[in-house]
Amino acid sequence: MSDQIQLPVPDAAALEHSARVNRFIRRRIAEAGGWIDFSEYMQMALYAPGLGYYSAGAHKFGESGDFVTAPEVSPLFSSCLARAFIDLSYGSDSLPGPPTILELGAGSGVMAVEILQTLQRLNALPERYLILEVSADLRERQRRFIAERVADLAERVVWLDELPAAPITGVIVANEVLDAQPVTRFVVDADNRICILGVEASGSGFGWGRRPAEAALHKQLLEIADDLDVVWPPGYASEWSPVIDGFMAGLSQSLERGLIMLIDYGLPMKAFYSPERASGTLVCHYRHRMHTDPFFYPGLQDITAWIDFTRVANAAAVADLDVLGFTTQAQFLLGGGVEEEFALLTESSGAAQDPREQIRIAAGLKTLMMPGQMGENFKVMALGRQLPQGPASVCANDLLHLL
Repeated sequence: MSDQIQLPVPDAAALEHSARVNRFIRRRIAEAGGWIDFSEYMQMALYAPGLGYYSAGAHKFGESGDFVTAPEVSPLFSSCLARAFIDLSYGSDSLPGPPTILELGAGSGVMAVEILQTLQRLNALPERYLILEVSADLRERQRRFIAERVADLAERVVWLDELPAAPITGVIVANEVLDAQPVTRFVVDADNRICILGVEASGSGFGWGRRPAEAALHKQLLEIADDLDVVWPPGYASEWSPVIDGFMAGLSQSLERGLIMLIDYGLPMKAFYSPERASGTLVCHYRHRMHTDPFFYPGLQDITAWIDFTRVANAAAVADLDVLGFTTQAQFLLGGGVEEEFALLTESSGAAQDPREQIRIAAGLKTLMMPGQMGENFKVMALGRQLPQGPASVCANDLLHLL
């Protein structure tokens, strides 16, 4: 097994589900002549209706799932996001409040609940809180969770199957959405040619198969290397996203006026495609173990890749969006009132009288902010249209010069 990591053995029901996913993907590979691009494999493993990781019913988020997102680590994350929305929504030169909020891929629903609770506390509730969720299973879980936690606000929440037909005035937020979009993998061969790493059937599972990169992609990748003045050595492998341009164009079409907040783990292009990062950024999550084998029990694990934020910014500009700011998650939280929110959370939770609760809250904050954890690996990018400026929490320690 890759990485020599001992991964837990799935139960019988999970094994049977993965076998169905395996058969589904193998049929597609056979139909395609024995080879498919890795992006197609990733799309099916994550999103095939009723089969893919995000489309089936397994529990994914939190301690009992496969990974934990920032809103589940601590409500401080969502509170600071909500405060950033308020900064732009109620200023004299900003949006006419109250705005509409659109969350992409709401996961367990925790962030939606915590944002609504913070906005209610600060008398800044949105008229509507839209959630675009492609998974019917996750949508139902979100609906139940929101009804249980904020019953008095649940009527403001509306679920969408696709981006809204009529552009909104307000805020679009995507936390750990881009990293789960399918990517193409490439490798430099012994003759310094760029090849695509696709997927083939291998025994009862899957394996990598190389093919020469098509001319258009080969040209784009060579231009990246030339622009960065780098030489990728033989064996160098990395990822390229085929969906970023379309993703940003869709967000642009959905925003009449307002703010887009993207939070994900990623890097500027120069660091993303550094020759020293020779194995790329692809990573998988299964039962809180991180490894690099995307063929391990397809349908049962998350598959992600880091984000090239330079390319995101360029695609946003092409889509007529303003790039307002870029910073680390730690700096975003520091600039977004996390100290005040920490004090409020400590007081409201009774942590002042309970040392164990104090430790729990402090541990969550540490995870969100420490460089070796989420604080530096996760970045926050603010995009907008017809706004005088970005949120102070993003712009106070702006890193746009690194893109």
